[in-house]
Amino acid sequence: MPRTFTLGQARRIAVAAQLLDRSTPRPQRPTMAHLQRTIDRLGVVQIDSVNVLARAHLLPLQARLGSYDPALLDRATRGTPARPRRLVEYWAHEASYISPETYQALRWRMDSPRMRRLDERLWREHPETMDAVLEIIASHGPLTAAQVHERLGHRSGPRVAWGWNWTIAKESLESHFARGRVMSAHRTAQFERAYDLPERVLPRSVLSEVPDRTTAIRQLVSLAARAHGIGTARCLADYFRVPVAQAQEAIAHLTAAGELEEVTVRGWDRALVLHTGARRPRSTRARALLAPFDPLVFERRRLLELFGMHYRIGIYTPAAQRTYGYYVLPFLLGQDLVARTDVKADRRASALVVRTAFSEPDAPAETARELAAELRELAEWLDLTDVRPANDIRGDLAGALTRELAAD
Repeated sequence: MPRTFTLGQARRIAVAAQLLDRSTPRPQRPTMAHLQRTIDRLGVVQIDSVNVLARAHLLPLQARLGSYDPALLDRATRGTPARPRRLVEYWAHEASYISPETYQALRWRMDSPRMRRLDERLWREHPETMDAVLEIIASHGPLTAAQVHERLGHRSGPRVAWGWNWTIAKESLESHFARGRVMSAHRTAQFERAYDLPERVLPRSVLSEVPDRTTAIRQLVSLAARAHGIGTARCLADYFRVPVAQAQEAIAHLTAAGELEEVTVRGWDRALVLHTGARRPRSTRARALLAPFDPLVFERRRLLELFGMHYRIGIYTPAAQRTYGYYVLPFLLGQDLVARTDVKADRRASALVVRTAFSEPDAPAETARELAAELRELAEWLDLTDVRPANDIRGDLAGALTRELAAD
């Protein structure tokens, strides 16, 4: 018979697997070694240009490391022959930072129908540009799309609608990126990709290490299982966007090999597996504000079934239809998601502005106090001098949070 866990035990396993438990104090001055340990466990950090607080990919690391220097992440994505890159970029969950080894394990995706679709059209309709872009990158990379446009003499047309307004050169670069012919050498201060050839981006030690598809998917599912601690096939498949059927095959293999164990959780009525190396703490001291792209909240059905929270960001919802705000962060306290808040960094006023604060059912009495403390930590990391409620702050937790912030 499979072992059975309570929902609380499963939550604590998931929180510990994501390195959110503060039972061990955070480092006073996080180093590259701390960052590497965190990246190794998470396996993937989703990249997004949203900058309401900070670039979205910086926030999950703050939730785990505290007041770390974002320059560490930038250093990890750049390299030299003497100091190879620790992180590279590709379509993993979405656009994400991953290890060079994980990039090689995603090579099979580069030949998928989705990645071939744009590529085949561009080779058919614009073969000269496709060739020219590769030649320019080979001769002069790393270069941004704007720099390639300049060399080709391409110009963007007028913006006619919301969204991307790519030239053919930019489309060509993105197609080559999707197919693995070029890579992102780094992101610029303006968040633009600088493209270069794979042999100038990947460390030499992994250039020839390309696992076959079956082996690669097992590696990806193994990484996902370690990052989850406990989860369903859908949870593990979603982490690296692996087809569920192939994830299930990998789970069967990893279970037979003793890496995973079939378990059940009371109240979570699905087939589940536990990573056999997962910690199973009896309690947790977690406290964190989770960005919308945090790995703990990637899979919304998992979030609902495991933590009881139906969550949407808000930024893609018309203003009149937003329930909790624009950029909503779930608040983790212990093993539970106890609140959510919409916050914004007002750089001119040097203030972290709290626009909404809502408690979850059964939130403990100390929720407002703990949330205020976490908001102050976030503001300090953002180099903001104040945390203040908006004049029109709303939510059932707004009054209590306002009093806690005023008490500082």
